[in-house]
Amino acid sequence: MAIARLDYVAPWWTYWLHNFPHFNFLFQSVDNTFRPEEASYQQSLIVLACAGAVGLGLSLLALAVYLVCLFCCRRSLDEETKRPDTCCVTWVAVITGLIICSSVGVGFYGNSETNDGVYQLTYSLYHANHTLDSINSLVEGARSNMEAGLKQHLERLDEIFATKLEYLQALRFLQLMVNNIIRELTALPDINKSKIDLAAVADQTAFVEYYRWLTYLLLLILDLVICLVMCLGIAKQSQCLLITIIGFVILSLVLSWAALGSGTATAVGTSDFCVSPNKFIVNQTKDFLTADVAHYYLFCSPNLQNPFQQSLTICQRSLTTMQIQIQGLLQFSIPIFPTAQRDLLGIQRLLNSTEFNVHQLTALLDCRGIHKDYLDALMGVCYDGVEGLLYLSLCSLLAACALSAMLCVIFRLWTLMGSREKEYNDIDEEDPFNPQARRLSFNPRRSNTHSFCSYISSLGSQASLHPPPQSQSNSTIQPPEYMNQSMLFGGTPRYENVPLIGGGSPPPSYSPSMRTTYLSMNDAQIRHLRTDFQV
Repeated sequence: MAIARLDYVAPWWTYWLHNFPHFNFLFQSVDNTFRPEEASYQQSLIVLACAGAVGLGLSLLALAVYLVCLFCCRRSLDEETKRPDTCCVTWVAVITGLIICSSVGVGFYGNSETNDGVYQLTYSLYHANHTLDSINSLVEGARSNMEAGLKQHLERLDEIFATKLEYLQALRFLQLMVNNIIRELTALPDINKSKIDLAAVADQTAFVEYYRWLTYLLLLILDLVICLVMCLGIAKQSQCLLITIIGFVILSLVLSWAALGSGTATAVGTSDFCVSPNKFIVNQTKDFLTADVAHYYLFCSPNLQNPFQQSLTICQRSLTTMQIQIQGLLQFSIPIFPTAQRDLLGIQRLLNSTEFNVHQLTALLDCRGIHKDYLDALMGVCYDGVEGLLYLSLCSLLAACALSAMLCVIFRLWTLMGSREKEYNDIDEEDPFNPQARRLSFNPRRSNTHSFCSYISSLGSQASLHPPPQSQSNSTIQPPEYMNQSMLFGGTPRYENVPLIGGGSPPPSYSPSMRTTYLSMNDAQIRHLRTDFQV
């Protein structure tokens, strides 16, 4: 049954990003081939990242122009409309809030997609690194068996079989097979010679990705908090909340433009790699891998022959021939040289172990395992990773534009709140229907009316000097009826500081000291008090 072979095809958005113009610091065109070690290519990515700074500058310039127009036209607007219409400002605030919420949803999806793609990349790198480590350990194990253990046994057998020429010829043949196996094992690629540690690359990539994911998550949460606080500030008409919102919006605006620039540069650089990844990998591995080996694992085509198949075949045939020779020596030499049995059995065990390692090497050196890891890594980076970066760039662009509009709304709300305060301050104090004017007309600082307490204290001082005569009628005066009703319905009388005498209002209740002083007054003093309060 034929096994379906997967081929890598770069997605269309990588070609679109790959065709972005690449310029160095002198604005000279640069080749868009992925060459991260060259300074000119690095400069082209930095220029793309600076697009975020350009967007931030344009946003601040537009806000400055809007503020100038707003404060210059403020007087004319106040003269034309006594109460400005806030419907337009409210709708703009609602629309910007909806755009920010939509951008947050897009950002969450893009952040998740990018994280999934990077996770698939790191998993493939770890798996490929495990495969390469297994290949190295198997090659080293087989080589050590041949060079160290097998040679020691052959040297002792050479001493034992010194008197038998035919046995010595069999040992020379075994030594020739051992040399052939060692030579073929040495021809296999030694991954330790490479300067690239896939596990270290995967660890560093996972570390950077974690903080990238966390940073975007906090930025998205900040945008949601800004929307909520904005709604609260509009509802409460609080200038303190608006000042707080302005600070958070400016912070989020700077971070959004920075995220847009870095995301765009990363997406373009990754797309340059995804368009032709095989060429870059061949150039990076040419120091320790030949071109035919690199192409075999990168393409894994049925038409390509395994470059290690010949070496593996020679090793297997040599091991089989050695097994046959050892079986013959065990059968014919043991009766003559019984001391040779131990070394012959040791050689047989080493040959079995080496043959097992060669079979495992044959399976691991097949292109399908490593090529599958390679395809999974490309799919994770070029499909999920770049797609997620595009969504994150879209999220940053929408959030930056909406936050700029939100700043305009906040400044407009600030002016409207200032016009309302001015409108309240312009109220005529002489208007009889103005409650504030009535409060001011009864201001104690503007009135010449003496308080009842001060008057009572003056009366008390006068009474101490000239005590009024106590008449029989005053001593038999009963408490007013309203005080009895207060005792009846309230349980305890309510005490008030200023009695409203002659005001037509419900009668107040007095404290015991006030009541005693009031009862001790004569008719002339009471009339004087009433006249004084009516002034």
